Amino acid sequence: MEYVIAFVVGGLVCVVGQLLLDFCKLTPAHVMSSFVVAGAILDGFGIYDKFIDFAGAGATVPITSFGHSLLHGAMHQSEKHGLVGIGMGIFELTSAGISSAILFAFLVALIFKPKG
Repeated sequence: MEYVIAFVVGGLVCVVGQLLLDFCKLTPAHVMSSFVVAGAILDGFGIYDKFIDFAGAGATVPITSFGHSLLHGAMHQSEKHGLVGIGMGIFELTSAGISSAILFAFLVALIFKPKG
């Protein structure tokens, strides 16, 4: 049953994104950044952790989880190190994802001819 819940919740996140693209005439960059901010706001109010407990991978895979990870790491490290901890915490939880995105983008650019 956990797989079904994760599939449905992840699909609903995608449906919301598609509806924003179709009816609000937003660009993909606007929708993506809105989802990151929404994940950060939900984490700030303590809602996103409950959402992850309910939906599992349906909540950790979409881009909203990136906003959650950014704010969650920053808040955790700011308690330990103060203002400097905010900068440290942002990259603590997200560094693997950021690094792999840069690496794979570089490798794909080497293999295929980029446009522009």
